[in-house]
Amino acid sequence: MRKYHHTSKSKTRHQETAINISDYAYRAEEPWRLFRIMAEFVEGFETLSRIGPAVSIFGSARIKPGTKDYQIAEEIGYLLAKSGYAVITGGGPGIMEAANYGAKKADGQSVGLSINLPFEDKSNPYLTDELIFNYFFVRKVMFVKYAKGFIAMPGGFGTLDELFEALTLIQTQKIKPFPIVMIGRTYWKDLIGWMKDTQLHQGMISEVDLKLFFVTDDPKEAVQYILDFYKKRPKKNKASAAVNKRR
Repeated sequence: MRKYHHTSKSKTRHQETAINISDYAYRAEEPWRLFRIMAEFVEGFETLSRIGPAVSIFGSARIKPGTKDYQIAEEIGYLLAKSGYAVITGGGPGIMEAANYGAKKADGQSVGLSINLPFEDKSNPYLTDELIFNYFFVRKVMFVKYAKGFIAMPGGFGTLDELFEALTLIQTQKIKPFPIVMIGRTYWKDLIGWMKDTQLHQGMISEVDLKLFFVTDDPKEAVQYILDFYKKRPKKNKASAAVNKRR
């Protein structure tokens, strides 16, 4: 019994030593990780700064071609491209593929911000420009920084993540307001109902926060909402633009 106990303790010490060495190596590598992160930011800024006005479209990777949601996303991508907007997606299948396909079919810019994931091994074939990221947070910056609008199609956690980040940034005035469109009245009905009945009722959000997004089922109405948003915004004179540029 004593011998068994001694062997067990020795093994545990060995394991602890291995873990400590591994942890030290990981921490020692952290400063160098900054350069990989910086490289992704630099490449993203350089590439996306050249694409012009764009709209980021989010939605499930599980949507199949031929379905209603796929067709809607394809039409939205087409209409945006015809209106002079580049289309930015996550570069994967499903809704992303459909939106990229629509944009490319309209001879527009079809951008994919792909990410290395264990269960998505390749990007969709309808991209005119692609960036591949290792870090989600770098990719998220690119979606917001170069978008003139967000369109959220039915999707899962990733779609909700992007949607609520944009709403939070606008609500907290960390970014200038831009149009956010949610496609699918039935799909988003319960979520919006919860916002009104629970969050608003308990004072967690304000009435004005519910006006930060627009809900529709119509692709044409979604695109027109984005176009109208910028038509209605007052144009700044050169002096005020110069001041804002220096800020």
